[in-house]
Amino acid sequence: MLPGSNLHLPSNGDAVEARLVCGVLKPRPSTLVVGGVGVLFVALTAAIVARSLVRPELESFVPSPVRPADVGAGSLGPTLYTLDATAHDEWVYFDFSRGSVIPDAARRSLDWDLAFQRHRILTNGGATNPAGEGGVLDLGPQPLDSVFEVPLTGYVTDEGRGDASRNRVLEDWYDYSWTSHILTPSDRTYAIRTADGRYAALRFVAYYCPGGRPGCVTFLYAYRGDRGRGGRRFPPE
Repeated sequence: MLPGSNLHLPSNGDAVEARLVCGVLKPRPSTLVVGGVGVLFVALTAAIVARSLVRPELESFVPSPVRPADVGAGSLGPTLYTLDATAHDEWVYFDFSRGSVIPDAARRSLDWDLAFQRHRILTNGGATNPAGEGGVLDLGPQPLDSVFEVPLTGYVTDEGRGDASRNRVLEDWYDYSWTSHILTPSDRTYAIRTADGRYAALRFVAYYCPGGRPGCVTFLYAYRGDRGRGGRRFPPE
């Protein structure tokens, strides 16, 4: 082959254009450019993947004291509350009318409004407890303090059977990252109908205990104990 003539060499099944210059085989500049772009693409992809694997700083809270105190027909909140739902095999029961976790509450009683087990949440109604009036309604991405009143109808109750009970609205209370494996609350506010037909509004805030341990569910809520919406602000000022 004469110097300066073109030569196509196979490389991974593709033809690479080169020139024979002074007895040395040199790739054309176009081949070098394509190779450089490929290396840059791989480097950028690796950087993006590495960044996605970095765990963000987690917002965490210490569980609130368990101090049930009945507010009767009054109102409560806005109040920030954290409960310990870290156990895989136990449910933790929360009652809005007493503003606290209720130890040893019976599943088929009206002593509680929401039940927590890790990221799972149930209401006191429907399949979970047919005697309860509990249910939940998604109010969308509005701040809690912009909720002036909550609807009286449209609440979704639990479905299923036994340990397979579920509430399809509360199954979407969080977003989960498959790269960082971090659970973050969705930007949603929920209306809650309690076991005895009263109302609360709630936003989830966090899911982690100090040290990054999962299962400390933190939420901001306001409660109305008078069974109706009325014409006044909800939550109370």
